[in-house]
Amino acid sequence: MRLLPVVVTGLLTVAFAYYVYIPLPDAIQEPWKLMMMDAGFRATMHLASLKAWLGFDHYITSIRQSMDGFDGMVKRSESGAGVMPGVKVSDITFADIPVRVYEPPAGGEGHLRRGLMFLHGGGWALGSAKKGSYDAINRMLSDELNTVVVAVEYRLYPEVHFPVPYLDCLTAAKHFLSPEVLARYAVDPERVAVAGDSAGGNLAAAVSQEISTDDTMSVKFSVQALIYPVLQALDFNTPSYLQNQYIPILYRTLMVRFWLQYLGADLNLESQFMANNHSSLHHSKITPELRARLDWTVLLSPKHKKSYKPVIVEKGSEGVLKAVPGLLDVRAAPLLAGPEVLAKCPRAYILTCENDVLRDDGLMYARRLQDAGVTVTSDHYEDGFHGCLSFIAWPFEFDVGKRAVRGYFDWLKNNL
Repeated sequence: MRLLPVVVTGLLTVAFAYYVYIPLPDAIQEPWKLMMMDAGFRATMHLASLKAWLGFDHYITSIRQSMDGFDGMVKRSESGAGVMPGVKVSDITFADIPVRVYEPPAGGEGHLRRGLMFLHGGGWALGSAKKGSYDAINRMLSDELNTVVVAVEYRLYPEVHFPVPYLDCLTAAKHFLSPEVLARYAVDPERVAVAGDSAGGNLAAAVSQEISTDDTMSVKFSVQALIYPVLQALDFNTPSYLQNQYIPILYRTLMVRFWLQYLGADLNLESQFMANNHSSLHHSKITPELRARLDWTVLLSPKHKKSYKPVIVEKGSEGVLKAVPGLLDVRAAPLLAGPEVLAKCPRAYILTCENDVLRDDGLMYARRLQDAGVTVTSDHYEDGFHGCLSFIAWPFEFDVGKRAVRGYFDWLKNNL
């Protein structure tokens, strides 16, 4: 009987290790820390799905509650995530859209300052610029770069679908860029940026395109900063989607689900999207010209194409494009915009991570912007993974996250 506790403990230890362990590329530093973080996220997802199956909250609601609890536990350290005491923070609305405004302690008295609109990530379903690392980074940016930062609290799934989040961001952007509002915050109209990470990078790119081509706007964004942005939903078999499909924290299946949710599509289409059946050759709306705009065999370097082959389906799912029109809407998929639109876009900073399913979205967009004559800075992290910019404080503090934040800040300092 004395052996029973030992056996049970051993079995539990093995089961825990089996659940936590996932093979990771050698380039990723502190792999066990990433594994533990990912295991916690997966456990949260599984518990949320169970609660939804039992008839409790929507699974996204449960995940949000868990994230709020974790956020309250996170220690704000002196290394980069502390509150900046001189930064004034106000929760207000811009044209009825909730925003958080960060005003730096310096400038504003006869001195014009930088301005930046930030759009947070989270798969158009999770996250808030008011919490955690988003809030900390925006405070640091406001203080260090003497910048008025406007973080938009756009509406999320399941409460809304596309195009509502995009329209919320566009409305807030137009309000911020109005001469009256810029003057109120002493922001230089020649030095206003839009930035975002992941789904926020998608929204930032789409809003930037719309503002750039809107002749009614007297002030436009000077630069755009896109941090591992998601930019298209027609090809889920790019080299990075296949290479990194099991790499935390954004699995290939999860990104497909985020897209289906955002576009208001049937979640049962997941397997069709994974196989590229939704973008097969028999869909006449996807013209050769449109396909060329995300042809990674042309747009990626040999280093990133490796030995992967394009997955092109001759005849796939019937009626998908009619049921999910957002797939071809440039407001949802900025990579599909024509060269005449891209040529009007502002200078760009695009951060990509080698170990991220969205790597190729960012790299292809950088190439297309450059081909259209836009100046682009590509900041690629070989040891980076999706979301790394957010992990700069205890208990999940990664050196690559700190370097990514510094690269983002330095580019803005030199280009905005």
